Amino acid sequence: MEHKEQSAHRQDTSSPQGGPTDLRDLSLERLVEFVAGLGLPGKRAKQIFARLHRPGVLDFSQLGISREVTTLLAEHAAMSSLSPVAVEKSADTTEKFAFRLEDNAMIESVLIPEDGRHTLCVSSQAGCAMGCRFCLTGGLGFVRNLRPAEIVGQVLAVMTHMVAGGIERATPRELLNNLVFMGMGEPLANYDNLLTALKILMDDHGLGFSERRITVSTCGLVPRMDDLGRDIRVNLAVSLHSADDAVRSSLMPVNKTHGLEALLAACRRYPLGKKKVILFEYIMLKGINDSLADAHLLAEKLQGIPSRINLLPYNGSGDTEFSCPDGAQTLAFQKVLREAGFNTFIRQSRGADISAACGQLAGKI
Repeated sequence: MEHKEQSAHRQDTSSPQGGPTDLRDLSLERLVEFVAGLGLPGKRAKQIFARLHRPGVLDFSQLGISREVTTLLAEHAAMSSLSPVAVEKSADTTEKFAFRLEDNAMIESVLIPEDGRHTLCVSSQAGCAMGCRFCLTGGLGFVRNLRPAEIVGQVLAVMTHMVAGGIERATPRELLNNLVFMGMGEPLANYDNLLTALKILMDDHGLGFSERRITVSTCGLVPRMDDLGRDIRVNLAVSLHSADDAVRSSLMPVNKTHGLEALLAACRRYPLGKKKVILFEYIMLKGINDSLADAHLLAEKLQGIPSRINLLPYNGSGDTEFSCPDGAQTLAFQKVLREAGFNTFIRQSRGADISAACGQLAGKI
């Protein structure tokens, strides 16, 4: 099922190149500073921040604050919002949202419902510079980083869609149970904007997502992993895909800069709360990384790291050099890891029929 809507809605034009300040690019701390410059008190900033991050609020007139303040904001700032240009629904109820940005760049988000809960897979870049061979997004090349407003805007747009579809919760933050930064792009390559977006999403005056409900994935940008652990508390996922340096380098160019030894050392340094683990993602590629020897090597390399391992079936699309091993081989691989003491799960592919599964996001309508 596909649903077409209008292009991304914007109230004014907020440009990184000298345009008016987009209020949705600002953390609460920076918004307080901005409204103070307009002569407004800090408590007013908190009210504006809360209203900015409600589903369905598309322009200043919908903030529900005084006309005087609304006029002042409209004169000195912009307020961007996203609306999907297309929504596709999979047979398994997964939904993919396509957004056209103000410069016509395309990004996608994926809503995954399961047992009454909803997880949103969020994009952090248009395209990706990492060039992982098995990933369609990497094949696009890098277009640009997303601004905080464009990252948070995906969350607000999907929440608005859910409310319009009749999903009701006591508060907006209850609409989505989990946010995973596993969409288009390498989140840590857009670090400053990602960090601001996380602060906005986690602020109790706004959407108030707790740290346990947000997961940031990386292909292994080691210095930024250290920064993330220092600057904010969220769950960490690592796209590993091989425990052999040569194989991983052939699949993921980042490994030539930050090899396995450095990556796993960063994982050991990453600050984890009580009972927290690092999620390791491992795409099963037939004849490349799926042997029992590969499983034993993976178990050896991850020893001492609090871990959960997700084995992902490869989601090919069109002509591809890769294929997925059969179920028996994947089960045998899982068995080796479980016997070594690792919580290991075979993740069922969701949304493959609408090109919404892992590695399939390509920013196409």
